[in-house]
Amino acid sequence: MLKQKTLKDSFSLSGKGLHTGLDLTVTFNPAPDNHGYKIQRTDLEGQPIIDAVADNVTETTRGTVLSKNGAKVSTVEHGMAALYALGIDNCLIQVNGPEFPILDGSAQYYVNEIERVGTVEQSAVKDFYIIKSKIEFRDEATGSSIIVLPDENFSLNVLVSYDSTIIPNQFATLEDMTKFKDEVAASRTFVFVREIEPLLQAGLIKGGDLDNAIVIYEREMPQDAYDKLADVMGVPHMDAKQLGYINHKPLVWPNECARHKLLDVIGDLALIGKPIKGRIIATRPGHTINNKFARQMRKEIRLHEIQAPTYDCNREPIMDVNRIRELLPHRYPFQLVDKVIEIGANYIVGVKNVTANEPFFQGHFPQEPVMPGVLQVEAMAQTGGLLVLNSVDEPERYSTYFMKIDGVKFRQKVVPGDTLIFRIELLAPIRRGISTMKGYVFVGEKVVCEAEFMAQIVKNK
Repeated sequence: MLKQKTLKDSFSLSGKGLHTGLDLTVTFNPAPDNHGYKIQRTDLEGQPIIDAVADNVTETTRGTVLSKNGAKVSTVEHGMAALYALGIDNCLIQVNGPEFPILDGSAQYYVNEIERVGTVEQSAVKDFYIIKSKIEFRDEATGSSIIVLPDENFSLNVLVSYDSTIIPNQFATLEDMTKFKDEVAASRTFVFVREIEPLLQAGLIKGGDLDNAIVIYEREMPQDAYDKLADVMGVPHMDAKQLGYINHKPLVWPNECARHKLLDVIGDLALIGKPIKGRIIATRPGHTINNKFARQMRKEIRLHEIQAPTYDCNREPIMDVNRIRELLPHRYPFQLVDKVIEIGANYIVGVKNVTANEPFFQGHFPQEPVMPGVLQVEAMAQTGGLLVLNSVDEPERYSTYFMKIDGVKFRQKVVPGDTLIFRIELLAPIRRGISTMKGYVFVGEKVVCEAEFMAQIVKNK
């Protein structure tokens, strides 16, 4: 099971802000388990901290702006994309102004510094949200959409489409986050010449230049108007009839614009607050729809805060019923675990198929058969016992006795035909033969029962 990661050491990057033009320094620091991403404004009184989550996004015009209690910070998406793509879960980011420096308009400098200082594995388990069915968000007004489908990893397909002869349609794909550095990180932000004057009038892109953005000239304008914009951008006058890219540095890839949009999607979805396993298909994405989708995902996660384990009945079990009989003293009709499908250092996943032939249905609501709650708890306890026994040599010589059961909740009745999935996790390391565990019983995606246990393991055979 993957563990959370943080930086091994701090690093700083300095440069001007894209929108403010201010000289800024941003510092990325290690952070403890389950800290997440947080941004601290060191230039403000009290040095307020903003949680870097989608719910705190207040503006999405030419960048993602996070705000809380009057403090705000913008242009965070490139730094967030680098953290997320390189698997960093916990980081405290300090910045001495209202935005991150734009640097060269890509995420390359962030990636280089993360690789230079290195990362360190932490104690807490990396908590993925696994996509199990299609989730979609559409903006009918713009034609933009983001869809996420089940997948074993996090991957993205991005399609951009503009009313432009230079980049009418482009697409970019990232199948493996380990390739982010080589295939996406160096892609730079871009702007159309026709957008520059309205953005300046809105008080934005004061720090924009040809060193930190790709400028696209795709609609011919009068020479005098083009000359005025050239003066604003601080570049020599050019032929207004010559359409194309205006750059100091050539394109890194022919589809660099689509790759940068993919980078932005990663940075904005990093604000979901939990890494996901799923395939993103984004059509005409932008910061606005990215944020709306990230907010929808946060609601989805809150609704399914405890996710059911994935059960593939075709996969060979870790322990079958015969191996379970070797470890547990229980026999028919009291052996309540059919197989174990997953086991880790601190958790186990077991299965029981509930049939109409269970002996307890003869007397427990025979006209409306319902599995007794106490047997659901017993089945969890047996699964937890298998987890504890798996931690010792010669497990056949030990027995597990439960000392305490707390916090039992029954959320839904269990009936014949249900398949119960048990997920039991250690709440603390086993000490002196004593273990504490938290268990859940699922039917499909729903939690039907939960409880906490304390157990003692005794060598008695």
